[in-house]
Amino acid sequence: MNDQALLRYSRQIMLESIEIEGQERLLASHALVIGAGGLGSPVALYLAAAGVGRLTLVDDDTVELSNLQRQIAHGEADIGRDKAESAREAALALNPHCQVTSLSERLDGVSLERAVQAADVVLDCTDRFASRYAINAACQSAGRPLVSGAAIRFGGQLAVFDPRDAKSPCYACLYPPGDPGEDEQLSCAENGVVAPLVGLIGCFQALEAVKMLSGAGSTHQGLSTFDGLSGEWRRFSVPRDPACPVCGSR
Repeated sequence: MNDQALLRYSRQIMLESIEIEGQERLLASHALVIGAGGLGSPVALYLAAAGVGRLTLVDDDTVELSNLQRQIAHGEADIGRDKAESAREAALALNPHCQVTSLSERLDGVSLERAVQAADVVLDCTDRFASRYAINAACQSAGRPLVSGAAIRFGGQLAVFDPRDAKSPCYACLYPPGDPGEDEQLSCAENGVVAPLVGLIGCFQALEAVKMLSGAGSTHQGLSTFDGLSGEWRRFSVPRDPACPVCGSR
């Protein structure tokens, strides 16, 4: 790091659990952020600001006026633009020293597997079960840690799944395919969401990624849920399911 970088990241470097070595690990790391909406916006901005060296932002949607209530990487001038590219510009405006790539497409199959394999950590910022299952399977196959977030109405949740840990469950352990909840397909467009909630959960995702990439602290365990109406956090243990169709044979 040069003097400018030392100054830019000085407030993190002074932390005992990060210091110069941890910041250098961040600068050498690559995060894949799938979804550049309500959750992906704060994730992309904070990872760029924190000094994650490479970001790949993926989203096949375009910015709409109704997005601006909560998707803070975008502004009115971005309406009609690809979300991935808009978020890329916002991240670079915060930190032009990061390498930020935008993919304005839906990753699936081989393209998803390759993108996951190239990253050090994957952040699932999508809002559909089908996408979450596909991302989870790709992370399990590639052995990449997954930071999963969700937010709807006044409620949010976060979980970290790390296939490098033999005791860690996967997303399919938490929500088995075919579970009744899978059919609900809740989305913000259909059910609404209060604006700051996605920022709170997205920041939680970014924090877990920064910890993991820098080596600070310990990885989040289990499932954390947040009730925005009461301000209450709850935490649940999530054991790995030996019969899980995705990670059961691991």
